Amino acid sequence: MGYLRSSFVFFLLAFVTYTYAATIEVRNNCPYTVWAASTPIGGGRRLDRGQTWVINAPRGTSMARIWGRTNCNFDGAGRGSCQTGDCGGVLQCTGWGKPPNTLAEYALDQFSNLDFWDISLVDGFNIPMTFAPTNPSGGKCHSIQCTANINGECPAALRVPGGCNNPCTTFGGQQYCCTQGPCGPTELSRFFKQRCPDAYSYPQDDPTSTFTCPSGSTNYRVVFCPNGVTSPNLPLERPASTDKVAN
Repeated sequence: MGYLRSSFVFFLLAFVTYTYAATIEVRNNCPYTVWAASTPIGGGRRLDRGQTWVINAPRGTSMARIWGRTNCNFDGAGRGSCQTGDCGGVLQCTGWGKPPNTLAEYALDQFSNLDFWDISLVDGFNIPMTFAPTNPSGGKCHSIQCTANINGECPAALRVPGGCNNPCTTFGGQQYCCTQGPCGPTELSRFFKQRCPDAYSYPQDDPTSTFTCPSGSTNYRVVFCPNGVTSPNLPLERPASTDKVAN
């Protein structure tokens, strides 16, 4: 009986290890509520200051992203809207958020048994962020951040309520969207890159913006407002919230 019990425990541990390639802890350190979003797994969660949300990401998860939504109002059924990062008017996101939103992107257990991950400003910026392995192993496996005062310094052409939009959404075209072949940095993408050199500043900004860690042995942490926020970074406030959803 003891042997069977031990074998069953071993099977469970092996199953969990096989099923989940990484846990990702999402923490809100902002002095305001952030409605975190995560696709294709997770959905969404309200995070008041100091609260965390743990996402268990399966092996092979790809094209995944985590972002924060600001100034949201949801009813008891989880329907409503957000000023930035809105995902179709629902608390539980199944699609991507509406720009501007600072993105943490990742793909687990990909080429050479590596996780690939990054911070992206291709969709613009709304909240300062860090994205880090909890057990860094050197090389390209280390903490990255975008904590500059982008909202306060945003070029006038990209300013929108609550954030700093991206050039593709604002102007369109191959120069900014890179949808029809190779493209390079622009004056507007350099604005983001100079302030957040770790982050993607345009769609083909790969060489300096993609990071890797060993798959299966690395967990991650995303923190909104890791250093606190100065007033220019605070999203523009809506009238008093009427949301009724607490999680």
